[in-house]
This record gives sequence, structure tokens and C-alpha cells, in this order.
Amino acid sequence: MSDAGAPGGARVRLRVVIHGRVQGVYFRGATEQAARRHGVDGWVRNRPDGAVEAVFEGIPEAVAALAAFAREGPPAAQVERVEETHETPRGERGFAVRRT
Repeated sequence: MSDAGAPGGARVRLRVVIHGRVQGVYFRGATEQAARRHGVDGWVRNRPDGAVEAVFEGIPEAVAALAAFAREGPPAAQVERVEETHETPRGERGFAVRRT
């Protein structure tokens, strides 16, 4: 595995599943904006079970910032719990809002 040219160290990948009142509250759009601000690659989507799932890939500090955002969400969200799974980086590029 390589750094893939990431400044500040090796890239990491984190999958999060956010539970609570997280759909219909601009969670995906706010996550996309936060990811772009922090230079994090990956994606976010609504799940059929009412949760929001996202993958964040980038330098550890930036991914940690996105994980912290996911634990709070945008103002209208009510996050009850977040499942976090560390994965092997896959070379995500850009950040996308995916369909369910």
C-alpha cells in the first residue's frame, strides 16, 4: 500500500453508519460539503433502513474530522449512534452523494 501522494501521511478509510433522525435533514449534502472542505474522498448515501452510510478516505486528521461531523450532523439531525468500521483504503477520488 502507498500513501497515494497524500500530504501528511498514509491514507485511511473509515465507513460510518449513522442512526437516528438523519434522512430528510440535509445530512448527505452537509456531509459532502464537509468532505470537500477537509479534502476527504468517498461517498455518502441514504440506506433503506433509515440510516445514512458514508465512506471517508484521506489523511487521518481529515477523516477524523469527518467522523466527528458524522457524530453531530447538520442542525436538524438527531444522531442517536454511529457505527465506525476501519477499512483498507481503496483509492477513492472525489466525494459523491450516492442514490440509495
